[in-house]
Amino acid sequence: MTEKPTWLAVVAAAIRDGEGRLLLQQALPGKPHAGLWEFPGGKVEKQEEPRVALRREVAEELALTLDERQMKPAGFAEHPGDRGSPAIVLILYECPVWRGQPRSCEGQSWGWFTQSEAAALPMAPADRSLLEGLAS
Repeated sequence: MTEKPTWLAVVAAAIRDGEGRLLLQQALPGKPHAGLWEFPGGKVEKQEEPRVALRREVAEELALTLDERQMKPAGFAEHPGDRGSPAIVLILYECPVWRGQPRSCEGQSWGWFTQSEAAALPMAPADRSLLEGLAS
C-alpha cells in the first residue's frame, strides 16, 4: 500500500534588495497557480530540512545563494487539499543574506516589487496571506 501524505511542507523566501523591494516570481504554465505571482521556493523533499530545501529551490529557480544560517521564520500559511491532493503548509523565511544576481533558470518571470506593488499583483492565495503578514 502506498502512503499518501495528508499535507506537504513548502518553503518560501522573502528576499529584499537594497531598496527593500521583495523578489517575486510568476508560476509557470502547467504548475499550480500558473500565472500568479509568488515568493520563490518549493517543496521540502523527504528527509530534507526546510532551510536546506529553500536554499536548494532558490538556487534551482533563480541562481541565488541563500545563507540558511541567517534565515529567520517570518510566518506560515495553509492551503487546504482538494480533489485528493494533500493540504499545503507554506513556511516563509526572511532571507537577509544572499549572493548572486537573480536570473530565470526555469523560464519564469520575476521582479522586484515594493509592498504596495506586490499587493496589486495577482498572487497565489497563500502567498497573498504571507505578503499581508509581512506588512503588519
